Amino acid sequence: MQRDLKTLSDLTEGYQLLIIDEAQRVPDIGLVLKVLYDEMPHLKVIATGSSSFDLANKTAEPLTGRKQVFHLLPFALGEIAQGMNNYELDQKIDDALVYGLYPEVYTSSTSQKRNILGDICESYMFKDILQLTTIKYTSKIRDLLRLLAFQVGQQVSVNELTQKLSLNRETVERYIDLLEKSFVIFRLPAYSRNLHNEVSKMDKIFFYDTGIRNYLIDNLKPLDQRIDTGNLWENFIVAERRKQLFYQQKNAQCFFWRTYTGSEIDYVEEGENGLNGFEIKISKTKARIPKLWQDEYHGGYQLINRSNYLDLLMEGMR
Repeated sequence: MQRDLKTLSDLTEGYQLLIIDEAQRVPDIGLVLKVLYDEMPHLKVIATGSSSFDLANKTAEPLTGRKQVFHLLPFALGEIAQGMNNYELDQKIDDALVYGLYPEVYTSSTSQKRNILGDICESYMFKDILQLTTIKYTSKIRDLLRLLAFQVGQQVSVNELTQKLSLNRETVERYIDLLEKSFVIFRLPAYSRNLHNEVSKMDKIFFYDTGIRNYLIDNLKPLDQRIDTGNLWENFIVAERRKQLFYQQKNAQCFFWRTYTGSEIDYVEEGENGLNGFEIKISKTKARIPKLWQDEYHGGYQLINRSNYLDLLMEGMR
């Protein structure tokens, strides 16, 4: 595609909608889109890219004030729930925990899901991302993802990662930042009011899609054959809540909370509904509100398990 106005006009003549897939691969895409916007106001343009951060970098300055950005995450429960009641939706959750909710994975048969997950990993995470960035050690980012996948639900020590990967801290943090900007993972920081016994220096890291996480550790076994079901459930609930807040455009800050004495809350939100803590268990095990949380923070507290999780995740989504 060229920036020449006549060429662009000839290419789009007779059309009201233009869709450019993998737009980050088009030379000077930001300037091209600027010309289309400024000179052809009748034309609606959708530019998509599997590398959102690269596309954003190439279009940021030319398209200032001219664009609206949408981030397309894997399916949220609210998207697949249309036409289903909660019982019918719950029947799909075991499969979603194992294989995730990428659209093509969700709509495919079980026999095809592994291959599709492999294609997503190999063609997107390990091809597109690596090609579009200056990463020296491509095998290291694979190893990093596997280490993070095994540590889901736990605090992640960057120092420990640097030792296991034989990389310096700056490189590891840059790789994590890249994976976060690519919407593969996201960080959950520790909530703190600077009490002396609060753990606050290490984040938890979760995957946007549990299927990708399971593929990376080569474990697509059903839930009744796994030993990591609790961590997998926590990842799923936190990721789904993140999608829900994102799509509803709710301004909430998300954390976990832990003290050196052993008190902890898996997931904490601070937003328009105040401060609320959520203990995430797949079983119906009872949970007791930590005394320090009750005495010092006066925040809400709720146990989220298999019997009530849809009350939280489907709120406002239908």
